[in-house]
Amino acid sequence: MKLAINGRITETTDDQFLERFFSGLRKKHILFKVQENYALQLNQRASFNANPITLSETYRDTAEVASFDFVYSIGGDGTLLETVRRFRRTGIPVLGVNTGRLGFLANTSLPDLEAATEDLLKGTYKLDQRTMMVLETRPQGSLFSEDNVALNDITIHKSNTNEMITVHTYINGDFLNSYWGDGVILSTPTGSTAYSLSCGGPVIMPGTPAFVITPIAPHALTVRPMVIPDHSVISLEIESRSGQALIALDSRTEVIRQKTELAVRKADFTTPLVRVQSSSYFSSLRNRLHWGLDNRN
Repeated sequence: MKLAINGRITETTDDQFLERFFSGLRKKHILFKVQENYALQLNQRASFNANPITLSETYRDTAEVASFDFVYSIGGDGTLLETVRRFRRTGIPVLGVNTGRLGFLANTSLPDLEAATEDLLKGTYKLDQRTMMVLETRPQGSLFSEDNVALNDITIHKSNTNEMITVHTYINGDFLNSYWGDGVILSTPTGSTAYSLSCGGPVIMPGTPAFVITPIAPHALTVRPMVIPDHSVISLEIESRSGQALIALDSRTEVIRQKTELAVRKADFTTPLVRVQSSSYFSSLRNRLHWGLDNRN
């Protein structure tokens, strides 16, 4: 088994645990390579002085991706989104290891990392194929270039705090609505527990063939989130007083001009996320959203 390891240092990163984990991989003769920037960060930590990550254990880009069996993303959900973007279209399963705060996507805790690795060695794991969104623009490639995919959501947002924007929205060419407010979120089932949820959108179980259109602070009380089939093509036209707005694909943001034509559709590939024996989507929901918790006690 050969692992690619991408990560980010967080406030709750346990340096000593990670040093023991990498030492354990070496002892078990599990091949691994750490993304260069992450390796440099780790080697600056005191715990790695005795057993630093060597040059032979680092990779700079994805030129050798075909040799990896799994990708570990060690950090928070933002780190996992970055990892998915780096390894998009490769089909390599990604295991999210949470050293951040909430961890909806990176739902394997650091103490469970060694057990999760054993599950991968034994083959006792499952893969959740997660739907991706792709953004198409005219002029072609004018936004995000080849990084025009998102696992969570694509968001149109006003660029100035003292204005509202209008987002004219069409489904398969049929006019749906003109959303007047702070913007609109287009979410996958994976992203339904992210920004969309905080704006009143529904929780959608991964694997459901649907997208969600969630307005952000709409200037009409009757405007509500809408669930549509994921084979739909969503076309967007934007109006704003400033002549521009912001568009975000997961954690990446660019400025968009008013006349840019946008279309959002399901990507022709999925991202496989590893689910080990100790993890469950429903238990993640209960634990992270505190369902059933009685605060009166």
